[in-house]
Parts: sequence; C-alpha cells; structure tokens
Amino acid sequence: MKGVDVLAILNRIETVLPTLNEYQSRRYLSAEAKAVGYGGISLISRLSGMSRQTLTEGVKELGSTGGIMPEGRSRKSGGGRKAVWEKQPGILSALEESVSAHTKGDPMTMLLWTNKSLRNLSKELEEKGYKACHCVVGEMLKILGYGLQADKKTLAVSETHADRDAQFEYINGQCKKAKVEGIPVISIDAKKKENIGNFKNKGKTYQPQGNPIKVLDHDFPLKELGKVTPFGVYNVFKNQGFVSVGISCDTAVFAVESIRKWWYAQGGKSYDSADEIVITADCGGSNGYRNRLWKYELQKPANEIKKKITVLHYPPGTSKWNKIEHRLFAFISKNWQGIPLANTALVVSLIGATTTSAGLTVTCVLDESEYETGIKISDEAFSKINIANADFHGEWNYTISTNL
Repeated sequence: MKGVDVLAILNRIETVLPTLNEYQSRRYLSAEAKAVGYGGISLISRLSGMSRQTLTEGVKELGSTGGIMPEGRSRKSGGGRKAVWEKQPGILSALEESVSAHTKGDPMTMLLWTNKSLRNLSKELEEKGYKACHCVVGEMLKILGYGLQADKKTLAVSETHADRDAQFEYINGQCKKAKVEGIPVISIDAKKKENIGNFKNKGKTYQPQGNPIKVLDHDFPLKELGKVTPFGVYNVFKNQGFVSVGISCDTAVFAVESIRKWWYAQGGKSYDSADEIVITADCGGSNGYRNRLWKYELQKPANEIKKKITVLHYPPGTSKWNKIEHRLFAFISKNWQGIPLANTALVVSLIGATTTSAGLTVTCVLDESEYETGIKISDEAFSKINIANADFHGEWNYTISTNL
C-alpha cells in the first residue's frame, strides 16, 4: 500500500462517518477500501471499526445497482432480526388470553389479574412455552391495542422531627445488632382501609384501548359490604410478608393479634431459639408510641411466647421510611392496581399472590373478629407492664419483657 496517505484517509473517516446513516457509511467506507486497492479492506476495517465481511460485501455492491437501497432504508427488505411474534407463532394469542377481562365476582378467576404486570406476563408466557422479555411484552400489548388506563397515586409529604436522623441511626444500629444475634426484625403497619365493592381502585392495568373497567360513579362505602384493613408484618431480613385482613376496626388489639398470628404462622418456625423480637413501627395509629393499649396488649404475647419485645418507632412525619411501606405495601398496591376489590376473598387472594423478582413472598389471612374501640387502660393496669425505656428517646424505643 505504498503511496497511500493513511492519515488523510483517517481524517476523512472521522469527519464524514458521523454524518452518515448505516447504509451510507457502508457505501462510503467500501469506496475508500476499493480506492486503496490491495489490502484496502483490512486497512479501512482497522481505521473505522467496520467488519471485513461488511466491507467485502460493500465493495461487491459498488459495481451493482442491486446494492442501492430504496429511499429511506438502510438495509435490504427482510434484513435484521425477526420479531418475537414472527419467530413464535401463537404468542400474541397467548398474551391476549392472559390479559383479557375475566368474570367479575369470581375470586379464583379474578386472581388472574395479578399476572398483568409486564414481568408476570413474561413469566406466564414462559410457562406456556413462549419466550419474551417484559419489554417485548409491552410492545406486543401495543400491537394488540392495549394501553394503561388510569392515573398514578400521589403521596403526601409529612413534616419530620428534629431528631429524625439520630433516631434513624439508632434504629439502624439496633437492627444490625439483632441480625448478628439471630433476632427477628419485623416492620409493621396497617395499610389504609379499602372499600369492598365495585369501586374505582387507583392504578393502571392493561385493558383494550378505550374499554376501561366500569365501576360505580361514587366512592361511598356500601354498608352491607363494609371495609377491610390489611395489617402487615414484614420480616426485614427474610423478605417475607404476612398480612392479616381485618373486617373490624384498626385497634391496638387487632395490631397485636396480627403480630401473634405472624409468630405462629412464620416467626416461631424460624426464630424459636431467639430470646427477643424487634419491631419497627410508625409513631401513630393503632401501634403508636402514645397508645397505652398497644403497650398493654404487647405484654400478652411477651408472656405467651416467653420472649422480650423491643419496639423502635420512626419519628413523626417519617412513616414512609418504614420498610414495610416500600418493600411490601407498595407491591401489594401495584399488584391490585386498577382492580375493583369486589369481596374479601379477592382481597386475600390478591395480597397472598404478591411477589417480586427479588423473592418477596406474602402470606395473607382473614381476621373476622370484631374489635372494640375506646378501650382505656388505667394507671394501675399500665403500671403492671414490664417495660423498660431506652436511654435514647425512651418514649420511642422500649422493651417489654415477660412478667410471669
């Protein structure tokens, strides 16, 4: 290749190539290679990064009108990978079957709504013998005429406490210590009450375009159906959720009973040898730090299972930092988004079917007990609680030990 000005060629390539599309780049570089003559393909391949095979084909195309692409195209018709739905006939029909609307009021059928996230649909297609990632599933849904129909929920921002960061650090330190010692750490909270019936449920679900699910035009509770309160217990280090769906009031008695149910269903099997349970909770509500009934009721399971119960409250205005919010409740909401909660059986089924790619599993039970409101704990009764407040913010951090 004597007489070839390599620097001049490199300068032209660096100047011209960024302005060309795929077809033009191939034609231009092939012309440079042909102009060099013997060894030109190897040289241009090294300078431009284009493969020798592509340049070889390009040089052949230069002398043929068959190599000229129609306007607006960079490749010959039929070039590139075939679409998933072309390589796997029947996959579109299988997908449409998975997202088609099902009979309302049948909990076992309505459970199929839980498969309507893109990733779950991808898994379901795999079970049917097809293969498509969640991104491709989204493309196929558009081809089938499906689209997301509803708005997203917006969250309110609460004020924070002056000692917020210090309390966060304290909670984090206590939880790390518990993990080392093999002590369970559970995050608890009551999810917001849900009306039972054919009401609008915020969120999105795939439906045929222009054909959203029809629901009642008001949100007034139906007395005959009532409301439910899911109370969650999330095992922080095992990524396990336990939810007790109450049909009565969200009281401290209901909260403690939910923890007791968790212990006998899950906790006791894994932590029978532990001498303590650590609970992280919000500052208010049925499990609030000012709630005397909450502490009074916690004494009962402490005596019953013969283990200390340590409670760590998040400071006021920071409930969204409680792990149960974004590791369990967020996925429950996503799983049933856009689905009318027609009956309690459906609620239990949808919650229990909640999973994530990170391995979250959820157990859900229905609590049909009636819980009394307005229970007052006298000073005498409260004094019998075997409670020890921590040195740091003892009102937020305390341990209840057995008093038998």
